[in-house]
Amino acid sequence: MTRFTCALASATTATVILLIFVLFDSMRSSSSSSFVSAVAVEPMTVTLLPPHAGSNFRAVFLPLFPSLPNSSRVASFSGDGKSRRHLWISDTSRPNARMDLHDDLLITGYYTTRLWIGSPPQKFALIVDTGSTLTYVPCSTCEHCGKHQDPKFDPDSSSTYRHVKCNIDCTCDNDRKQCIYGRQYAEMSSSSGVLGEDIISFGNQSELSPQRATFGCENSESGDIYTQRADGIMGLGRGDLSLIDQLVDRGVISDSFSLCYGGMDVGGGAMVLGGISPPYGMVYAYSDPIRSPYYNVDLKELHVAGKRLPLNPSIFDGKHGTVLDSGTTYAYIPEEAFLVFKDAIMKELHSVKQIRGPDSKYKDICFSGAGSDVSELPETFPSVEMVFGRGHRLSLSPENYLFRVRGAYCLGIFQNAKEPTTILGGIIVRNTFVMYDREHDKIGFLKTNCSDLWARLNSSGVLPSTPDKSHPSPDISPPAPLGPPPYHISPGSRVGSIIFYMSLNIKYSKLEPHITELIQLIAMELHVNGSQVYLLDFISEGNGSLTIWSINPPEPAEYMSKETASDIIALIAEDEIHLPRSFGKHRISNWYIESAPNRTWWQNYRDVVIGIILVLVFGFLAFTTRWLWRYRQQTNIRYRPIGSIFSGLELQTL
Repeated sequence: MTRFTCALASATTATVILLIFVLFDSMRSSSSSSFVSAVAVEPMTVTLLPPHAGSNFRAVFLPLFPSLPNSSRVASFSGDGKSRRHLWISDTSRPNARMDLHDDLLITGYYTTRLWIGSPPQKFALIVDTGSTLTYVPCSTCEHCGKHQDPKFDPDSSSTYRHVKCNIDCTCDNDRKQCIYGRQYAEMSSSSGVLGEDIISFGNQSELSPQRATFGCENSESGDIYTQRADGIMGLGRGDLSLIDQLVDRGVISDSFSLCYGGMDVGGGAMVLGGISPPYGMVYAYSDPIRSPYYNVDLKELHVAGKRLPLNPSIFDGKHGTVLDSGTTYAYIPEEAFLVFKDAIMKELHSVKQIRGPDSKYKDICFSGAGSDVSELPETFPSVEMVFGRGHRLSLSPENYLFRVRGAYCLGIFQNAKEPTTILGGIIVRNTFVMYDREHDKIGFLKTNCSDLWARLNSSGVLPSTPDKSHPSPDISPPAPLGPPPYHISPGSRVGSIIFYMSLNIKYSKLEPHITELIQLIAMELHVNGSQVYLLDFISEGNGSLTIWSINPPEPAEYMSKETASDIIALIAEDEIHLPRSFGKHRISNWYIESAPNRTWWQNYRDVVIGIILVLVFGFLAFTTRWLWRYRQQTNIRYRPIGSIFSGLELQTL
């Protein structure tokens, strides 16, 4: 009996715990289905900014901190210490954005790419920066912004722009109406403004459709950010506001991107947002996302002319380790390592003469007597190798550690003063294809000619074959989001919903009583049920309205088939929604898809498990009730022992 009592208590406790867990999970699932937008400003965001064009600025471009210390940070790691990005399954079949790079590393100090923001699109030239976690452009309301390459972003001209409303996850303005941001850098430049959301397009080489994303709209600039020709920064670092993180979180690209910087005297290059099949011969280095917010690599050794430098590997592991940053022009290594490296280079030079650098403010190490042909530099200057963990070696040609000025060649690797962090800037990876495989915590390197990267990748079959667009005009605007080619739905993708924006020249106050009728009309035009059409939001626009609609799968399905989604998208893209005149004229300005989330084991079998638990509970209660009833029936039968005396009783006569 004692053993039975213990078992009963354990089973009851387990049942109660399971029921509570089921109830909590159901409540959490229902609450998570709400249409909520939350944006956080990260106080730990770190940006590495390039030196200003034409300057030989030798400071280490490590940021200080965001100028808004009250910003809260949304944790980007799960309880097991691993990045939640790792929950994505590697899928190179997802669409990617192929984009050109412009400018030259040593002329302007950076590389830029083109992004289009808003509806209709407004073009911007943005510095590609892996050390920044926010993309920002000058706003038309900016009171202290420099003169840049393109006109400022005008939110009022975009029908799809929305400011990010004040919430607990961001720093709010004084009126507590919208989120603001601030970035301050070590060389005393800064950027600050408001956070907004709009449609971002990636150009005419992109498989990736325009996507809605959060970005900064600048109201103030200072320092190099004020004087630079580029319009702003494209942040590719690790952080919730990073453009790459936003695209990954939406499930539209795999957790990877690639950069390829053009060589000396060539400039330009290419970049890919999303995954591609790794080219053959790529050298990998481990990158630890827990160690720091930067893209670090496990550098162990330096070799010059095939000889290992007498350095302890720990010298490259100080503070943040060895950081790979596309926004920094040159390379900076600890003082001890720099002195050994400089001496090793000098010992291998025999046909050139050391001269003073062009700028008397800095003690540049320069050489004259080498030819102007870059391809002949290896005959004069020694080879350099970087050795990563597990012995993986990356060979550097002279153009990866030299820069040319006034006919002379100078070392592009400098000592990092007393700063223990090693910074590998853009000069190290010229004519090198660099794949930032964030999903697998590694960075790959492949020496190649970045000026004709697209042609090489297409001929090797690594990327899908497309017409040769290696050298399009940089001023060609991207095609309208609704035009051909049709939307690319990757094989195996699960479309959770289709979002589109419809402008009507009727006030919402007059439109609101007819919303139900409008839903049925849209459903009929798109050949879906009325229950699949939802009005997500609306924005009053003078005498008109901007409505945001969602086409969802029919219940109880959680995603729609690729064929069904393609048919609906084709109707939306070709504006085949015809409405009665009573609704006035309408225009579909943009659309995109939301991927259906991957279901967990619990979500797939929750109903079955709940059913089994309920059967066991009710079965156990029925068994217990029947056992108690039979026990009481037996105890109600009265009896006397044999031979006992019955007092007060006597025999009755027959």
